Amino acid sequence: MKRMVILGAGESGTGAAILAQKEGFDVFVSDKSEIKDEYKNVLNEHGIKWEEKRHTEELILNADEVVKSPGIADKSTIIQKLKEKGVHIISEIELGGRYTNAKKICITGSNGKTTTTLLTYHILKSGGLNVGLAGNVGRSFAWQVAEDHYDYYVLEISSFQLDNMYDFKADVAVLLNITPDHLDRYNYDMQNYVDAKFRIIQNQTEKDSFIYWNDDPIIKAEVAKRDIRARKFPFSLKKGTGIKAFIEDHFLVIDTPEQQFQIEQEELSLSGTHNLFNSLAAAVSANIAQIRKENIKQALNNFEGVEHRLEKVANVRGVTYINDSKATNVNSCWYALESMRTSVVLILGGTDKGNDYSEIEKLVKEKVRILIFMGLDNAKLHEFFDGMVPLIFDARSMDETLAIAYEHAEKGESVLLSPCCASFDLFKNYEDRGDQFKEGVLKL
Repeated sequence: MKRMVILGAGESGTGAAILAQKEGFDVFVSDKSEIKDEYKNVLNEHGIKWEEKRHTEELILNADEVVKSPGIADKSTIIQKLKEKGVHIISEIELGGRYTNAKKICITGSNGKTTTTLLTYHILKSGGLNVGLAGNVGRSFAWQVAEDHYDYYVLEISSFQLDNMYDFKADVAVLLNITPDHLDRYNYDMQNYVDAKFRIIQNQTEKDSFIYWNDDPIIKAEVAKRDIRARKFPFSLKKGTGIKAFIEDHFLVIDTPEQQFQIEQEELSLSGTHNLFNSLAAAVSANIAQIRKENIKQALNNFEGVEHRLEKVANVRGVTYINDSKATNVNSCWYALESMRTSVVLILGGTDKGNDYSEIEKLVKEKVRILIFMGLDNAKLHEFFDGMVPLIFDARSMDETLAIAYEHAEKGESVLLSPCCASFDLFKNYEDRGDQFKEGVLKL
């Protein structure tokens, strides 16, 4: 019996363990942190051995194969030792892909992944397909493969997951954009990050589809130099030769061999330029899946947004508070600022990932009156932004941040939490950061 070790016992790792056991592996789960009770209970119910708060090398290095949580960096000691021994390391998505014949629509990009994934899932489900939602959203992909029987999966896939995918193939690959992000995990080499994102199309054949944003200069350059076998479905904000989806006269236009239709921008449930990209990509994906155009139009009209992404929380004394905690990189913040139609009190800060803030400099100068830096170390933010706006404050907690915003924001302004950074200096994750923001706002 082959031995499979799972590193990380969250949703992804627990699901991988369940599937590996079902497929006949001797399974062991190891997590260097404390495992949540809900996952301990599941592992115990399945009789799967586990450990927490440590990695016992003699129980790990004897693995035939390892499934690694995407949050574990390659430079970690245990990963380096596994590599020295030549142990094959894969992602949970790779494992799940081995044991399902379902069609897989796989979505990646620096920004917009979650919105596009949820929107695509919503359209397919509304169109009557038997479809699962997985990857970075929904339940574990491997867990669903083990216990459910879907005909389609819509998967949000990060670059970290793509790094450990080898034989997996997307039937439909969607690449939304590529902007600098997670460069600390890629030796601060942008090409390494670009190559990771383009793994979304590996193993595709002429029968598969590749949907991509043609206006992104990095994607356009990479597509031109790569031998891509899949059918290409570029989308753009403007009509052009070969463009399969675009915006024309305030209409979203889909023009593919499957079917052609258009929907007025005002009928879309999502607003903002960035959501036009997301809607175009999702509509083309649904078109390829042969969802009727009437169903696509209706689903684009009634989709209800994504938590922690430009989420309007409340209006307090004439000030609108907006939770965009999911904006963990500079480009996400750019999209948020671009959509603002009022003067802004902008909350930035957290764990810097090698950020270049020059991308938002112009918008900050145009739209931001007050900056609040919320983090343990705001030196880099001060170095770049000092003198750029009339008022700058530092805060070390969400309560302090909201107290400053409440005192200084003026009627008609928007308080925007769009941090540009990871959350791990003050919060468990971006969800915790967003939840504390919402809870705090409702107490004002």
